[in-house]
Amino acid sequence: MAAASIGRVVQPRIDQDSREQLISSMFHVDASNPDKDDTITIAVCSGLLGLTAILLVYAWCNYNYRPIRAKNLTWTTLIYCATVLWFIGNLVTNNHVRLVGVWSNCKLWILWFRVFFVYVFATMTIVRFYALDRVFNQKKPFTRRSSLVSGAVVIVFNVTYCLVNQLISNSLTVEYIPSLEACKITMAFRIAAVSVQWVLWGACGVLIFRLRNIQSSFNEFRESVAIFLVIIGLLTETSVTNLHYQYYIFEKKRRTQKTYVDVVASVLVIWLFIGFPVYKSIFDRRNYEQMWLEKLAKDGPGNTYNINSNPQGTTAYAKMDENLDSGFNNSQLNYEGNGINSAYMNNHRPFGDPDPFNIESGMSAHVPYNDNLLPMALRNNMHNPLLNSPSLFAASYMDSPSDGRHVL
Repeated sequence: MAAASIGRVVQPRIDQDSREQLISSMFHVDASNPDKDDTITIAVCSGLLGLTAILLVYAWCNYNYRPIRAKNLTWTTLIYCATVLWFIGNLVTNNHVRLVGVWSNCKLWILWFRVFFVYVFATMTIVRFYALDRVFNQKKPFTRRSSLVSGAVVIVFNVTYCLVNQLISNSLTVEYIPSLEACKITMAFRIAAVSVQWVLWGACGVLIFRLRNIQSSFNEFRESVAIFLVIIGLLTETSVTNLHYQYYIFEKKRRTQKTYVDVVASVLVIWLFIGFPVYKSIFDRRNYEQMWLEKLAKDGPGNTYNINSNPQGTTAYAKMDENLDSGFNNSQLNYEGNGINSAYMNNHRPFGDPDPFNIESGMSAHVPYNDNLLPMALRNNMHNPLLNSPSLFAASYMDSPSDGRHVL
């Protein structure tokens, strides 16, 4: 019989068969040690994560495809990374591996991997929805500074929560029981962790409700509602499992079910974010993009975002005025900077209308869509975007002007 030390106390470690019998008698459950079924669970879940990684790689390789570009791949990718690390935390939390050696550090894996990245997953999703709300509902820019501040809030909130729990005694949160090769998670810790998740996703639900009136080209309301329903289902299952089946980790059926539910729900969120435009880019690439652009035209960006031609011709980008009264009230576009001079516009007016943003009349006249009338972030001749832009109109889609003003 092997021995394990905790502090200065040496405790005997029982063999695996005796462990099953002891745990079954102590907790009145059908205990099972990690075995090949747990290995299969790990392999299947890893495969799902691998397929999702392929989806993201394809999306990044086709970033210039405008319906994909609209889906904010940076934050979606960060959400995926949180999902992977959450899964690694589940290996210990759900007892899929023998908790010996490095795996016996319960607070590391349960608190800093499982709990921390579950919260990161939720808060990053909130930020993604908040970016859309800020731009389209509040009419304010989501600039590089906004993105960095949001990221900092995510990190500070989650690190603070986990650091406080790290400093609390193990007996009140999470501790390792060497004689059973198991992590003990107190009921108070479970309740606190689950409650915070409900609060976070409740806030996310409020943002999703606010997104319902965004113009159709950028509207993710249906996808967002589907994501919210998936998460509510996951939270319900998590609450019941952790609060009612306190010793589920010792039962093979329940622990594998818990891991499958976590992974399927989290990757489904990512597929709902970007799966449809990726599918369309593979099987109906040109037609779908044309339809997407026509829908954008029917939204009427000139009216929706209050865009006016720039009389001074100082910049080729849509520009925010410093007072930021409205996100697009002071936006301007310079057509000269895009190779469209006034003579050409007079002689070859693409929509046959004095107002260059009267797009609906142009579409009804069956004239080909003019790419120069798109918002700058959607044009083919745009600068390469930086990777922190949560919306199509974020500052990082183009270089900052020399006078230091905010740009969209």
